[in-house]
Amino acid sequence: MGENKKVFFVINKFSGSGYSPQVEGLITDYCAAQGWQATLEFTKGRGHAVELAQRAVAEAFDVVVAMGGDGTVNEVAQAALHQNISMAILPKGSGNGLARHLGIQLSLKKALPILASRDTILMDALTVNDRISVNVSGIGFDGHIANLFDRGSSRGLTGYARLVLREYFRYPEAKAILTLDGKQSESTSWVIAFANSSQFGNNARIAPQASVCDGVMDVGVVRHITLAKLPRVVWQLFRGQLHESNEVSVRKAREATVRFEQPRAFHIDGEASGATSELVVRILPGAIRLLVPEGKKRNP
Repeated sequence: MGENKKVFFVINKFSGSGYSPQVEGLITDYCAAQGWQATLEFTKGRGHAVELAQRAVAEAFDVVVAMGGDGTVNEVAQAALHQNISMAILPKGSGNGLARHLGIQLSLKKALPILASRDTILMDALTVNDRISVNVSGIGFDGHIANLFDRGSSRGLTGYARLVLREYFRYPEAKAILTLDGKQSESTSWVIAFANSSQFGNNARIAPQASVCDGVMDVGVVRHITLAKLPRVVWQLFRGQLHESNEVSVRKAREATVRFEQPRAFHIDGEASGATSELVVRILPGAIRLLVPEGKKRNP
């Protein structure tokens, strides 16, 4: 954290509500005041953040910063995995699930001091059919919505909400064979979530007791919720009490396999990922060195 620190910013202009040119000035002024060398690069499409972050690793930068939504965070994390570089998050997405879990401020001005934080954690990651996940991935209704949203023209939280309301009663439950650390069970599920952090985003906490550095994932199995029960379950979701619901079971595991008779839609950290009849999810303990707000290190 010395005066010669090199910081590489991977910025997704298109995430969240848009981009202001003032952002570049805020970043460069802050880094100049700290005596740091700052490099700013902008993503050009899906997958480009991985390439940019790999450059930061190859050129021995001290910190690589993901500035965007959970998709951008995921891509930067792929490059930072098991590398001698610290990663930081400046949230700019619509959900910002991992950033919210970690207590990172959503305002850029308030979030920038995380780059000078003396607190780092070794954050777990997941592999989902050999692809990296750092926040929450899932199969079922949430994957179905992610795939429809990715193909649609309506963006933002309003467009997402419309999709959810339209598809809620159309999407069926399905029988699943779920194996957690070698123990097999059969259940009917509407959503099966594999959580490294506690929430999808916007404080919708699917696994309220999850930690990103405990060496296990939280596996949440959600049954289809009747209209009469829906308001209470939604209340529990946003109050961090979903694990107390009768419609949800949450268990911890190091490895999980789920099988369906027919392919089901799935997502990885909110990004549409197609459909599959089998997911194999494994924990990668302490895989990423991550800067966190000072004082948050004890309970991440």
